[in-house]
Amino acid sequence: MPAPVIPSSASELEELLADSKRVQEHVTAGTFAQVVQAYARTTYDKDMDVMRQVKEQTAAALTDFLKSADLEPDVLRPDLTPRQVAAQYRPGSIRDLAIRNPKAAGAILDKDFENSADYFQTIWHNAPNTADRQARIARVRNAFSTNVPSEGGFLVPETLRSELLRVSLESSVVRQRARVIPMETLRVPFPAVDSTSNVSSIYGGIIGYWTEEGAALTASSASFSRIVLDAKKLTAYTELPNELISDSAISFQAFIDMLFPEALAWYEDIGFMKGTGSGEPAGALSTTANPAIVAVSKQAGQTAGTLVWQNIVKMFARMLPASLGRAVWVASIDTFPELATMALSVGTGGGPIWLNNGVEGPPMTILGRPVIFTEKAPGTLGTQGDLSFVDFGFYLIGDRQVMSAMSSPHYKFGNDLTAYRIIERVDGQPWLQSAITPQNGGDTLSPFIQLETRS
Repeated sequence: MPAPVIPSSASELEELLADSKRVQEHVTAGTFAQVVQAYARTTYDKDMDVMRQVKEQTAAALTDFLKSADLEPDVLRPDLTPRQVAAQYRPGSIRDLAIRNPKAAGAILDKDFENSADYFQTIWHNAPNTADRQARIARVRNAFSTNVPSEGGFLVPETLRSELLRVSLESSVVRQRARVIPMETLRVPFPAVDSTSNVSSIYGGIIGYWTEEGAALTASSASFSRIVLDAKKLTAYTELPNELISDSAISFQAFIDMLFPEALAWYEDIGFMKGTGSGEPAGALSTTANPAIVAVSKQAGQTAGTLVWQNIVKMFARMLPASLGRAVWVASIDTFPELATMALSVGTGGGPIWLNNGVEGPPMTILGRPVIFTEKAPGTLGTQGDLSFVDFGFYLIGDRQVMSAMSSPHYKFGNDLTAYRIIERVDGQPWLQSAITPQNGGDTLSPFIQLETRS
């Protein structure tokens, strides 16, 4: 029998298979499998050639796009856009890449560890001292001494650091809505517009003129100040039974992946909301650390420890108009009874404002903006800070993008516990340094609005 004819297309293969006589001849000669395999190889080679062409064309188009956008193909611009919800983080998305920085210090360790449990078990003092562990520990120590100020510990791989940060965003109040500035060093100056009034100029000194054709232009210049982000040290500490570390990798990983990120988010929020600025971030809602806060006065004759509809309206009216699409209400949880029973009086009658019935849950918005109930608010019911209206887009978070971890067998040796600590370096500063007088000369406006104490 002559050499079998190999189908070169799907239609030729279909024609062959439909011809029972030809199929039987190949089966009898033992060449049927040869024909099918040869067809598969031919088709695969053609597909791979097409894929290579597509990849080359895609790469060329992407390179042209990046050049037109004044970007290098291997450089990711830091994403400084304030965000609304943490759910926008998806693996592989631009926002995910903005967290997982391939140039961060810990990126060189990403391939050394499978997951968080693998990493923390490797740096555990009781881990088997194998040659592989010794090699990995040596790489971690070398990376640590190169990238992190001396304090003892091990550098956390970038994949693990970004995963801890991603999970923490789901429970954070401030970080997911602020502008996050990647910090390559422990201190980063960041420009800020030095603006206090829009009456005669905007952005601290830019003036616009209507000018006749050919007339001389009037010079103007903007005044810029500088905000310095100094990375502060935030330490998360816990003690774990040695049995959990050695015997239950799944439970140990669940603890690291869920509880540690939530703890970091918790303490970050406290610093970002009400930090003093001394050894910790300057809180966006701290009256001593944020000079741009506007305190709205209470209603005449308002009873102590109350919230009334007029408070809400007046706070809304003092928000920067450009911030109304991002601003959120941050409320102490003990304000809920006042908000839920708030009513608008009309003559001798009136009706409920926020909660219309006891069947459905609360709307979780006020005047169309989200309400966040938290115990981390700087005030309790009746004091300034119990209810704030805030655009966290005017809050800067400096992220050093470096974490270190360490285990210690000594502190709780008698209890058969291992102490773990994780250290991250962050800072937070309000971007605007004062309230702004609007162009019409009315009451000052700000992205940080609070209600004054009612006592």
